[in-house]
Amino acid sequence: MTTDRYVRIIAGLMVLATLALAHLMGQADLSQVSWLWLTAFIGLNLFQSGITRFCPLDSILAKMGVRRAC
Repeated sequence: MTTDRYVRIIAGLMVLATLALAHLMGQADLSQVSWLWLTAFIGLNLFQSGITRFCPLDSILAKMGVRRAC
């Protein structure tokens, strides 16, 4: 595994962990529809892209003509 993949996995886990802690401490209500669900989606996407090497945004940007990193 490369450092890029480790960064994605750790960043995704940290986003999800902070959301869970905020919810458990009563600072964020995840039972309501809110913008925090977007944050949860981003955290899950970071985590899964680190494991599977598939990132939807990477694919979208490539189709728009943005060069990929070497």
